[in-house]
Amino acid sequence: MKQKVKLNGALKTYLRWPIYLSIILLAMTVSIFMVDTEAGIIMSIYLGIYILFTVVIYYRKRSTILREIVQYATTYNCVQNKLVKQMIIPYGVLDCEGHLLWGNDEFLDIIQDEKSAKRGITNIFPEVYPGMFPSSEMDVERHISLGDKDYKIVIRRVIAMGAAGQEYVEETDSEGSEEYDVIYSIYLMDETEINTCIRENKEQRLIIGLLYIDNYEEALESIDEVRRSLLIALVDRKINKQMQSIDAIIKKLEKDKYIVIFKQKYLPQLQNSRFSLLDEVRAVNIGNDMAVTLSMGLGVNAETYLKGYESARAAIDLALGRGGDQVVIKDGDKILYYGGRSMQVEKNTRVKARVKAHALKELVEAKDNIVIMGHAIGDVDSFGAAIGIYRIAKTLNKRAYIVINEVTKSVRPLKDRFMDNPEYEEDMFLNSTKALEVTNENTLLVVVDVNRPSYTECPELLGMTPTIVILDHHRQTGEVVKNAVLSYIEPYASSTCEMVAEILQYIEEGLKLKPLEADAMYSGMIIDTNNFLMKTGVRTFEAAAFLRRSGADVTRVRKSFRSDMNEYVKKAEALSSTEVFMDHYAIAVSTSEGVDSPTVLAAQVANELLSITGIKASFVLVNYNNKIYISARSIDELNVQIVMEKLGGGGHMTVAGAQLENCTVDQAKQTVKNTLEQMKQEGEI
Repeated sequence: MKQKVKLNGALKTYLRWPIYLSIILLAMTVSIFMVDTEAGIIMSIYLGIYILFTVVIYYRKRSTILREIVQYATTYNCVQNKLVKQMIIPYGVLDCEGHLLWGNDEFLDIIQDEKSAKRGITNIFPEVYPGMFPSSEMDVERHISLGDKDYKIVIRRVIAMGAAGQEYVEETDSEGSEEYDVIYSIYLMDETEINTCIRENKEQRLIIGLLYIDNYEEALESIDEVRRSLLIALVDRKINKQMQSIDAIIKKLEKDKYIVIFKQKYLPQLQNSRFSLLDEVRAVNIGNDMAVTLSMGLGVNAETYLKGYESARAAIDLALGRGGDQVVIKDGDKILYYGGRSMQVEKNTRVKARVKAHALKELVEAKDNIVIMGHAIGDVDSFGAAIGIYRIAKTLNKRAYIVINEVTKSVRPLKDRFMDNPEYEEDMFLNSTKALEVTNENTLLVVVDVNRPSYTECPELLGMTPTIVILDHHRQTGEVVKNAVLSYIEPYASSTCEMVAEILQYIEEGLKLKPLEADAMYSGMIIDTNNFLMKTGVRTFEAAAFLRRSGADVTRVRKSFRSDMNEYVKKAEALSSTEVFMDHYAIAVSTSEGVDSPTVLAAQVANELLSITGIKASFVLVNYNNKIYISARSIDELNVQIVMEKLGGGGHMTVAGAQLENCTVDQAKQTVKNTLEQMKQEGEI
């Protein structure tokens, strides 16, 4: 016992008190001797007896005292082990390979299958595996579910003393850790109740939504006057019935506008049905030639009701900007889209174009110079629209520049006609570097044929001037130019050139396009409408007539679009390699080798594939500039914009595209297939 047990600390000091007292008594005896010798002798006799008695007791009873101490410690250790075993917090010990070494009663009651846990804790908790165990003092936490319970798992690294693993101490110093075995303690904390409260609190939040009838006036005009009240009543009934099913409050703000408030717990129900209200209202028909369509914007998870309403406003604006007949959910920076299957009906009135033209004129007159920018790898539509804005600036006696970095083959014949032309300045066209030099706070930046900042020819220009104008016919996405002072985005328009042609007619009476400029704009309309076969309306032909009167020559335009034999062969090769997927979707791969404008060629191939019977949509991929460009086309049976948005792109219902990075053509092709399959399973197509 003497060799095995060594005392230290307070207990060692306590057992040495007789020695300290003996020293004090010895000093007292010496002091007494100095006062009285006889008294000192008597005191010495008693001191000797005390010392003898103390020595005998200290050495003879020491083992007994130590034995009692060890017995108490053993008893205390047993009590401690029992307390740990019966502790209400589930607790277990794992080895480095994830095998359960020991668990208290609560832990074993939860896992139930102790044998499986001893073979590996992953058998009980798939989220817990040896690779995630902590390698330092930092704990690892996971949130898991087991049965109908939710738990937070905390795993802590612990040093085990001795090979047998019978005594455990917490790691305090990594030095010398080679002498110990590493084990891991695992704690389970029941989060079921708090998660239930959080979920119920979230479900009870109120969602604010705005619901608009897209084509109220147009739909009423398409039906007899006596039936108009019945049509509106049926639409109101459909809307109110749907809202009553989710315990919502709905209030009509105007004849075609509603505000909706409902609990968030009903949102998944609406999402699972993919907002069937859109289809139900569209199906209302009592003789009306035009189907009624709805748009809805919802603000979700906002901190306040005011912010929720602002999010709903932003969402409904985005839904309308994308063409209507859809629901947009704005959850912070996250945006979800539902619907958008029907074609937007062209509005016959040009009031909006006139208002935008007057606003643009005021902005041009107030600035020193105008910088016009399209999208990267500009096409004929962006070039033609830029030329139209250039003519507006020159008519108002303002200096104007067009930003072009890479000139594609389709644009080059048109651009060459402006080069070395005495009627135009030498610096009419600038690259991004020179454009940055001429742009300042007193510059008007006009962005045409694109509304996504990252897709512009020079995104840096957007931050150099506070006055930005957006003119585009592509549907909006969640990525927008935030500081635009004038935004004219009309998805129903066939092309941006059509929109600019309308604006030109309201700028100033003395404005007159030159034949070269009319050719450029007319070319943009032909390309984007595929020779007036796609997305053409009454206003499209009116704009074309205006350009023809301004001097556009169809023969010159047609000659500029002719391709050489090499490109014709490449197009034929792409068409011959077409794969028909899911019986209705044509997927082809176009080459970029030896082709001046691979993206233009891919778009031409995609248009050609729509001529095949049974093909609802075409997707053509091309590897160009270390990116995979996808051109998507359809007639009216598939909204290719939604497909491309899932790949990070966008566009129109019938004309869209996307760009993929860090992947091969085969991988991109498989991504398109997976997206179509997923949309088919979810009922989107």
